[in-house]
Amino acid sequence: MEIKILSSLAKIFPDEICNEYEIDTLSCLKNERVSFQLAVKSDSDMSINVHSDCEQLKIYKIQYVPAGLTAEKDRDDYFIRNAKSGDYPDILIPIDSEIQLIGNEWTPVWCEFVPDGKLNVGEHEITVSVGDEVVKVKAKIIDASFSDQSLICTHWFHTDCLATYYNVEVFSDEYWRIVENFMRTAVSHGINMILTPLFTPPLDTQFGGERPTVQLVDVKKEGDRYTFVFDKLKKWIDLADKCGIKYFEMSHLYTQWGARHAPKIMAQTSRGYKRIFGWGTNSHGKRYSDFLRQLAPKLIRFIDENGLRNRCMFHISDEPQKRHYRSYKKSAEIMKDLFADFKKIDALSEFSFYEHGLTEYPITNIMHIEDFVGKVPELWTYYCCNPCNKNLPNRFIAMPSLRNRILGFIMYAYDVKGFLHWGYNFYYTRYSKRKVDPFTETDAGGEFPSGDSYVVYPSPDGSTYVSLRLKVFYDAIQDFEALKLLEKKIGREKTLEILNKDLEKPITARDYPHSEKWLIEKRNEINRTLAM
Repeated sequence: MEIKILSSLAKIFPDEICNEYEIDTLSCLKNERVSFQLAVKSDSDMSINVHSDCEQLKIYKIQYVPAGLTAEKDRDDYFIRNAKSGDYPDILIPIDSEIQLIGNEWTPVWCEFVPDGKLNVGEHEITVSVGDEVVKVKAKIIDASFSDQSLICTHWFHTDCLATYYNVEVFSDEYWRIVENFMRTAVSHGINMILTPLFTPPLDTQFGGERPTVQLVDVKKEGDRYTFVFDKLKKWIDLADKCGIKYFEMSHLYTQWGARHAPKIMAQTSRGYKRIFGWGTNSHGKRYSDFLRQLAPKLIRFIDENGLRNRCMFHISDEPQKRHYRSYKKSAEIMKDLFADFKKIDALSEFSFYEHGLTEYPITNIMHIEDFVGKVPELWTYYCCNPCNKNLPNRFIAMPSLRNRILGFIMYAYDVKGFLHWGYNFYYTRYSKRKVDPFTETDAGGEFPSGDSYVVYPSPDGSTYVSLRLKVFYDAIQDFEALKLLEKKIGREKTLEILNKDLEKPITARDYPHSEKWLIEKRNEINRTLAM
């Protein structure tokens, strides 16, 4: 039997190992998580046990998923297997029994070391039994710990997708149980802000179409007057607090791509429970504007009564373009008037929206981050179905894991305060026309590059299977926080010197070493400096 001990940045296929970098030692902070992989090959088919006596080690088998659309047409060459369609490693499933080896094929195993502050500083030996073989890895725990995460991070949480996939009634006990499971997984991987559906989020919805109703604010309409009940919102807030969420991003109060319509809003009326606003609503007309003016003071009172003022941010409309300037401007003025004391954040890439005061805290696509550096009070960034080119970071299944993890170093270099991604668990096709099976249709019906729309998979019991991409993304957050910790010790200027040492020019979103060895050794150097 052949066994290779590889970094977490390799991607292991039955016929080859991409980005192979063998290791024998891990380095981590006292409360950090760090992973490695085993690539196992035998001469013949067999079943073997893989286990460890180390209580701090979690072991997963890696399951392959089919990638159809792997990238947009304008992709660069920084992909694996030439971005061909096919099966790629992605799902991490806890090992609770034997694993099957296929003769002369590599089988991947993911190992995650979780000291959790319970092990002494110094060197520890991790042993893993792989059938009759034993492999050993050293783990060096340094005398430093992360404090509270400084990066604000959100991956949009789609509860309607959970209700649809599991076929449960929205707001039923089972719905809340599943939501809690997915929320806990998010928090444990650095996602500390959650999209909060005051009303069903008007995101990725076909014009004239609807997504399942998940609004947390109950509305009663009597003539031109509205009554609001926040019991469901309170339950959401309490659950998020229990799971460890720090920030709440209130869902968009205007439709995506232009702010021209209202989100779907349901209410009790004299004619029953019905939709009172939606695609047919002029977003700046008197009816919807009056609704918002009645909602705002009641919602703000709820926020203040629950001590949430410094934890809430509001969205206007997602990804407005130049052609939407006038419509977005009207919406921004209304929001500025109604929610004056709250941060308004939106994903956009046109600097003019900020320059003219339409948005206070723009979240720029990482393709355009240079346009905003040094010009905004807080630099936030995002990526989504693009970029696929210019070596920019992203998390698609067919990308090397380094292209995912390098984000942590890049965000530190730019002094980023927050990161947004639209797809934590989006299990629909583009425009939410139908549901997908995330295990077999990873590209949203051929509309988004595989891996764009989610980083967790729904397990049969209502909990999550984590993707290796989410594990690597969390490593990026840990890299970011390690640099922040080092900055407190030696200052930002010296920290940047260490980050960029031996490079021809400083790290940018487009320019960084494409070397797994370099990234891991750079992180080890950061750790050694922290330990001095």
